[in-house]
Amino acid sequence: MSTARTALATEEHQALRAAVAALGKRYGRDYMTTVIREGKHTDELWAEAAKLGYLGVNLPEEYGGGGGGMAELSIVLEELGAAGSPLLMMIVSPAICGTVIARFGTEEQKRAWLPGLADGSLTMAFGITEPDAGSNSHRITTTARRDGDDWVLTGRKVFVSGVDIADATLIVGRTEDARSGKLKPCLFIVPREAPGFGRNQIDMELHAPEKQFELVLDDVRLPADALVGDEDAGLLQLFAGLNPERIMTAAFGIGMGRFALGRAVEYARTRQVWKDPIGAHQAIAHPLATAHIDLELSRLMMQKAARLYDEGDDIGAGEAANMAKYAAGEACVKAVDQAVHTLGGNGLTREYGLASLITASRVARIAPVSREMILNYVSHQSLGLPKSY
Repeated sequence: MSTARTALATEEHQALRAAVAALGKRYGRDYMTTVIREGKHTDELWAEAAKLGYLGVNLPEEYGGGGGGMAELSIVLEELGAAGSPLLMMIVSPAICGTVIARFGTEEQKRAWLPGLADGSLTMAFGITEPDAGSNSHRITTTARRDGDDWVLTGRKVFVSGVDIADATLIVGRTEDARSGKLKPCLFIVPREAPGFGRNQIDMELHAPEKQFELVLDDVRLPADALVGDEDAGLLQLFAGLNPERIMTAAFGIGMGRFALGRAVEYARTRQVWKDPIGAHQAIAHPLATAHIDLELSRLMMQKAARLYDEGDDIGAGEAANMAKYAAGEACVKAVDQAVHTLGGNGLTREYGLASLITASRVARIAPVSREMILNYVSHQSLGLPKSY
């Protein structure tokens, strides 16, 4: 890439950041807390972000998208999060599902789904985690078997976000002949109202507009064209979705951390107990500075992961995306904790909107894969150490 193109991309990204930040500011944390308190969804923000072209910025132009990549989509989620109003379904609908369909879907699937995902009129959820598999995706037992020209899916999924508002769920199953062998994943588009496709909401302590569900697939019959891509290339297709998921989870964590840090810095600048504002004291200032450094370092790794992915380097992107997700999760939790601590008792009030982030910030540590599994990945793939499992 030439210096001129690099400079141009930087200017474009700066303009995108500023525009999305302005949108986020119009909604902000108060909008998000109101939506959560009233049990609603972020329909207004989702629709406006879609209208402005932000939701589909990573999708191909010929299908109504912006023609960008994960670099641009991660900016959108980060800046909305930094304004206090992140859209969690961006991780799932345009990033995972949109990317998989754009890369591996048939022409009919692309025309059926991508324009709607880009303009926000269609939404997709993503189901991979199972009750007995946890982080071990190789233990997936949701089975897809052929029955004439159809597929029949049987199994269970848990912690699937937004199924109630999604038009379909991209389900990860495995072919029947691979039940006891190596993972041979296949990805299927399952419409929300498909017979045998049941859902139960999980009662979560986490307060968010996006609800979590357990899914039951009881002989869900799907036409042949519900299969995305080639059943023999399922692993490649799966990782094509998981790398964007990690990049976007990093953006989610960085945005949340920036929001919390911003609240804390503003408070530390103005809160005066003794002669000077409390931010003048190193015991307050240094931890906030450390949180800022950690968030900025996480963003650099996220940007590296997005660049590698957008350039088509899936292997390099896999390492960087895992590292970015790990770093952002740690930075987010520490930033939120330090922000609450900086405000003292005020940090636990609804007025400042930080206490609820104590629980929410752990999402970036736990989902979509735990930090321990990422450390396993780095141990094996980056350092060449032997596996313990």
